[in-house]
Amino acid sequence: MKLYERIDGRLREFVERQHVFFVATAPLTPDGHVNVSPRGVPGTFAVLDDHTFAWLDGTGSGSETVAHLRENGRITVMFCAFDGAPNIVRLHGTGRVVTRYDDEYSALASRFTDLPGARAVIVVDVDRVSDSCGWGVPLMAYGGERDLIGPYFERKGEAGQQEFRRRKNWTSIDGLPAYDVDPLDDVDPR
Repeated sequence: MKLYERIDGRLREFVERQHVFFVATAPLTPDGHVNVSPRGVPGTFAVLDDHTFAWLDGTGSGSETVAHLRENGRITVMFCAFDGAPNIVRLHGTGRVVTRYDDEYSALASRFTDLPGARAVIVVDVDRVSDSCGWGVPLMAYGGERDLIGPYFERKGEAGQQEFRRRKNWTSIDGLPAYDVDPLDDVDPR
């Protein structure tokens, strides 16, 4: 393993070229669930500068990353080479959630491809950058993208997306507040 001062040059090119990355977060409580989530919708990841990256976070079946970042900010993101030379890059840092209702959301979201159902931009300030050999990562061929998320959330419309987030994203599996910022119309979804 080798440590780096910043995300630049070869490392930046590598992370920006990957089709998928993995996000790891955890609550502070020792009996809480550690979460690892894959991400990789094209056009939804960007290195903002040598110490900051972000991704457009789509509505999903859960909201563990959002809940953990709101509670403690700790995050590690991992990129693996599934083709070409073996490599694994890990970016450790502190993340924050910029929801679609926050003032800075529009400026941040404009850096990404439009994603129906987007609920936030996750911004990470990186304090540790490392790479390692990746010899144990298998070679796999990229087969293309799944065109499911966009059409699904387009069909739901804004009201349907909010209702989905109220049902599925309100709290984490450990009961932490997660994506509870959608207007409620005086209805408690729990």
